[in-house]
Amino acid sequence: MTVEWKWAEQADKLNSVEQLKLRQDGLDIIDEIREVYAKQGFASIPEEKFSLFKWAGVYQQRPKSDGYFMMRVRIPTGILNSRQARVIAELSERFGRGLIDVTTRQAIQYHWLRVENLPEMFDRLGEVGLHSYEACGDCPRTIIGNPLAGIDPNELIDTRPIVAELEKTFLLNKEFSNLPRKYKISVSASIYNPAHAQINDLAFTPAVKELDGEEVVGFHVWVGGGLSNRPHLAQQLDMFVRPEQVVDVAVGVTKVFRDYGYRQKRHRSRLKFLVADWGPEKFLEVLSGEIGTYPTRGEDRIVGWNAGYFTGVHPQKQAGLSYVGLSIPVGRTSAEEFAALADLADRYGSGTLRTVNTQNIIISDVPDEKVAALLEEPLLKRLSPSPKPFEGHAVSCTGNEFCNLALTETKELMREVARYLDEHVKLDTPIRIHVNGCPNSCGQQQIADIGLMGGKSKTAQGMVESYQISVGGHLFGAGKFNTPLKGRVAKEHVAPVLKELVLFYKEQRQAGERFTQFIERVGIEACQAELDRICERVVPSV
Repeated sequence: MTVEWKWAEQADKLNSVEQLKLRQDGLDIIDEIREVYAKQGFASIPEEKFSLFKWAGVYQQRPKSDGYFMMRVRIPTGILNSRQARVIAELSERFGRGLIDVTTRQAIQYHWLRVENLPEMFDRLGEVGLHSYEACGDCPRTIIGNPLAGIDPNELIDTRPIVAELEKTFLLNKEFSNLPRKYKISVSASIYNPAHAQINDLAFTPAVKELDGEEVVGFHVWVGGGLSNRPHLAQQLDMFVRPEQVVDVAVGVTKVFRDYGYRQKRHRSRLKFLVADWGPEKFLEVLSGEIGTYPTRGEDRIVGWNAGYFTGVHPQKQAGLSYVGLSIPVGRTSAEEFAALADLADRYGSGTLRTVNTQNIIISDVPDEKVAALLEEPLLKRLSPSPKPFEGHAVSCTGNEFCNLALTETKELMREVARYLDEHVKLDTPIRIHVNGCPNSCGQQQIADIGLMGGKSKTAQGMVESYQISVGGHLFGAGKFNTPLKGRVAKEHVAPVLKELVLFYKEQRQAGERFTQFIERVGIEACQAELDRICERVVPSV
């Protein structure tokens, strides 16, 4: 049955996707895939239905005419058990040519899927408590969080029960399956902000407040963050939320977005545009009409930002146990490796794996006396707990190998750039390099020390893949997006140009100065001038 939404009265002013969603809820596509398209094949799918496949967590793979799909699997706050990991590996081996990507939202992504195989994949995932449903689409997507939830010495409370309740509340709930655009939630009680609060539509971060003479641990609330080609940093609302109130607040914020978010122009439909226009004060006023009044802000307990990196061996808050963070180069692994990770988690830990928004993975609950043996396992030669500096801090979107939106290749470029820099530059301070193949920012390049945005440039030899370089992004404090430098660099020249830019930092930085601090100190004009000199000296920019 079609729900009568209040914006239906203005249907003639809505964009085409909104008009489609008035005719059919996105979640209905799941049954259609099962009952119609999986049985009748790719050719039976009407063109307009492909946009609804996102509610099943499925996108058309590039090139669209070949009939392959990519799928995302939700992993709330990134925590998997070994049985789930083995099913992920088995499905990749059977249907996805053995390929697995870990995404920047702690999800798993498959490629090379056929529509005929989707129902079995839905069912096998569901049997172990996993879902691809609403991993994409205009709905609450994968809820990200602290991958160390429950074991983190730096968390105020264990957020796993909160994330589980949020997942139960939003998943497959048609009250929230028709939002103006995608909607991303982040929950963390870590003092180091591993869940990137400032770039999410809705985020909860650790705070304390004295209430009735007692210090209460809870959360502050951020709204309106998001990347893409018009990035916005989230803004904090003047409210304090107890742990048991998080779900009510999340429902309220989601209702405000659903009912007041923009639906005429699709490129202005994210929550960030509503928050930017209203401001946090008006947003809180409208939200209070939904959920009532909450106490004002307390004391922030975020003290820094670890950028989502956990590689190496670290003690858990449980005495005698450690977690081991492993680097997955550019987030790409295989069914064989993923199954082997499940085996290692069982053999050395509690059978738990934890995906990270830096596209890496963690084996947790390893008794200290077993750590040495785990570090000797052959798999850890590639998925290393101590990767080379640039390889270990490289993030990449899918790129045009599979993604229809991407203009350039990204994964192999990032591998080559990291390899080249590790060979040619010795540096004791990590530099985070992220690459995107299109403005949608799945590679989150705006928060990187150095961001690469792919595009095309015209040269005497014709159109070539090229990249714009941005510098100085971070999420310390309120956060700051990196600044694009003028000019583009052809793909084959990216690595040597970045080498010279990193050497500029290495030679002129002050003691202990991070890359972002260096950029803030010397200024963008100096960086631009240096880039221009590099391009003249090394290769011409295109």
